[in-house]
Amino acid sequence: SDTNDTAWLIRGARPLGGEPADLLLAEGMIEVVAGAGELVMGSPVQELDATGLIALPGLVDLHTHLREPGREDAETVESGTAAAALGGFTAVHAMANTDPVADTAGVAEQIWRLGRQAGRCDVRPVGAVTTGLEGRRLAELGAMADSAARVRVFSDDGSCVSDAVLMRRALEYVKAFDGVIAQHAQEPRLTDGAQINEGEISARLGLTGWPAVAEEAIIARDCLLAAHVGSALHVCHVSTAGSVEIIRWAKSKGWRVTAEVTPHHLLLTDELAASYDPVYKVNPPLRTAADVAELRAGLADGTIDCVATDHAPHPLEDKETEWPVAAFGMTGLETALRVVQEALVDTGLLDWAAVADRMSVRPALIGRLTGDGAPRHGAPLAAGSPANLVLYDPAAREVVDPAAHASRSRNSPFAGMSLPGRVVATFLRGTPTVLDGKLAR
Repeated sequence: SDTNDTAWLIRGARPLGGEPADLLLAEGMIEVVAGAGELVMGSPVQELDATGLIALPGLVDLHTHLREPGREDAETVESGTAAAALGGFTAVHAMANTDPVADTAGVAEQIWRLGRQAGRCDVRPVGAVTTGLEGRRLAELGAMADSAARVRVFSDDGSCVSDAVLMRRALEYVKAFDGVIAQHAQEPRLTDGAQINEGEISARLGLTGWPAVAEEAIIARDCLLAAHVGSALHVCHVSTAGSVEIIRWAKSKGWRVTAEVTPHHLLLTDELAASYDPVYKVNPPLRTAADVAELRAGLADGTIDCVATDHAPHPLEDKETEWPVAAFGMTGLETALRVVQEALVDTGLLDWAAVADRMSVRPALIGRLTGDGAPRHGAPLAAGSPANLVLYDPAAREVVDPAAHASRSRNSPFAGMSLPGRVVATFLRGTPTVLDGKLAR
């Protein structure tokens, strides 16, 4: 699924929302970027009229659950990468909480190979920090890093590495190969039996509350550990105003701390949980409108580095059940860019260049996808860059219908909601994976 011989001429797209331009894609690269209408082609090319469309570098997701191996009823690498391509993504990081867990070089390589076969976007496996995600001893971090999958991001996501000594050791270990530990910040003893955000709504519904401090305490501890060790910490799915403040403080010290926020935490609040509909049950939980406002501000000012979907597909029977036993999680790949437009672009907090930074450039850097023999993602839309890009129509608007999604699961919290935007085309190394809003092959 690498480069093909077809050259593509994209006419009249607006790179990063700027002036219209023509882009010539050939042999997997962006060959020429010229003013709109300036390119006169001698040889035959496929032409695509992109008038009115915004061109962005292919999106990169640091946090995707592809569920394979083990939960192919919820998602497969094939279906998950199809969903990713339809959302404008050219690279995703596959979380380790599969069955078996990606805690060995063998499982990591299996996931990486499945990604190569599916060919719709690059799949980088995330390795587990601890064996079996059990939080007791370190997994084979070095072996996974040295494997063909070249694992650089490690996370027990779904569980917190709550043992401070183990967390310190993990941070020390990955320094040798410029790895990063991505922490699911959740103090387990403060969230025992927790169901939704601790606050007014939880009190009213009589559901066990999930206090903001359970997230913030772990983030504060881990920022201090990362500083002590001089290693790289990435904070998964930040959800509270206090967390943003702690990360801002850590960054002001020059510590190697990065963070992500999910589309759902940028748009939805815990008010939705009052419906008792488990589609709104997620870890960390939806928080208050005040938290949402601070998350948006943190993403806008760069305190939060990037948007990551935390795409967490589940089969119907795991979600359409009573709230306390329903699974945590929401799908997100196919709606991410649209939600970001709604929450940040249309509200004036981010322009399209900043969207490219938060959804492609920075996640590619954090995920170590730049150079080092890996296909480069997050590169500028310029001659000589790999032809990984997405063409997006910001003027479109339609109601989200999960039944039309490529994901095997339907648990989208945006179902029935009207959102702006439409991914028209996605190119991976010059080959279209999506054309006219549909899978290209």
